[in-house]
Amino acid sequence: MPDLPLGPLYSPRVVSALLEKHGLRPTKSFGQNFLIDGNILRQIVEAGEVGPGDTVYEVGPGLGVLTRALAETGAQVTALEKDEHLKNVLAETLEGLNLKVVWGDALEFDWAGAPQGSILVANLPYYISTAILSRIMGSGRFARATFLVQREVAERLIAAPGTENYGFLSALTGLYGKAKIVRNVPKTAFLPAPDVTSSIVRVDFSGSLPEPGLLKLLEASLAYRRKTLKNNLEKAGYPLENLNVALEHLKLSPSVRGEALSLEQLQTLYRFLQLKL
Repeated sequence: MPDLPLGPLYSPRVVSALLEKHGLRPTKSFGQNFLIDGNILRQIVEAGEVGPGDTVYEVGPGLGVLTRALAETGAQVTALEKDEHLKNVLAETLEGLNLKVVWGDALEFDWAGAPQGSILVANLPYYISTAILSRIMGSGRFARATFLVQREVAERLIAAPGTENYGFLSALTGLYGKAKIVRNVPKTAFLPAPDVTSSIVRVDFSGSLPEPGLLKLLEASLAYRRKTLKNNLEKAGYPLENLNVALEHLKLSPSVRGEALSLEQLQTLYRFLQLKL
């Protein structure tokens, strides 16, 4: 890229020059906050443990900063981008690299068609982060995922039962694998700076897929934080008589809330209710 200022692709100077050259402005509706911190970039790639021959998917490549770093490891990279205004800039920044850019909505992508053992590494657009993670986990095709996400979502991913941040996303993540926060990332690592602090999160998946009925029970149990477990499940269509028997069997108070139960307790509750059908 000889017509750009000298320096790494992630530098604020180069990012600003790319935006100006291609007449681009970050689009808030697409959650575009471009990474400009080389240390954070390296830590994302290292946390993802990406190497030659790995199948890697990225959502929201933006200007191609992370995409390029992933491809340079020798991994087989597929980047999914919705904003077609970025076609020219990605053609420039990713020139000469052996990778694939898929233009379209990542929420409509066939994640179940990904090769077994695939890896997700991404600076996830905040507005679709939870939906993308749910699809990745539900596909059963991924070994792990490493991503940047807003800190609030990161804390929900790792939250333990009974804590303030625990909810359906926490239970879902625990059901499919184990999440950890690698590090928190300041707003200044992005251009433009987002309104919130971000975190690098890694989730390692167990490879097993839960029964659809268990997912339904988890979602119903944690649907409304201010309601009791019994009220949530009754509202979702579970017979009240069966719920009363189940709570007594599990030695749980009728006023217990779903977020107070461990994943193991919710699984036991599911199995018991299945016997009552």
